[in-house]
Amino acid sequence: METQEIEQILKDALNINDIYVQGENSHFGVIVVDDELAKLSRVKQQQLIYAPLMNHFSSGAIHALTIKTFSREKWKRERLFNPLN
Repeated sequence: METQEIEQILKDALNINDIYVQGENSHFGVIVVDDELAKLSRVKQQQLIYAPLMNHFSSGAIHALTIKTFSREKWKRERLFNPLN
């Protein structure tokens, strides 16, 4: 599975533009930047992000997924200290 495919699935399902996916093979990391999502509990965030990808977990296309969520303000600070390559 390609990172761009995961990114598009999540953007379509969550209606969030700031989603970044990295990884290879079947191990991926997702960063989601959204003020509303960041207000939710970690469990609810994970449920919302995992849900549109469940078929890909079942098929084995995705084996592991790490999730990081940020509000826009926290993302600005994170990018200052840890810029994406």
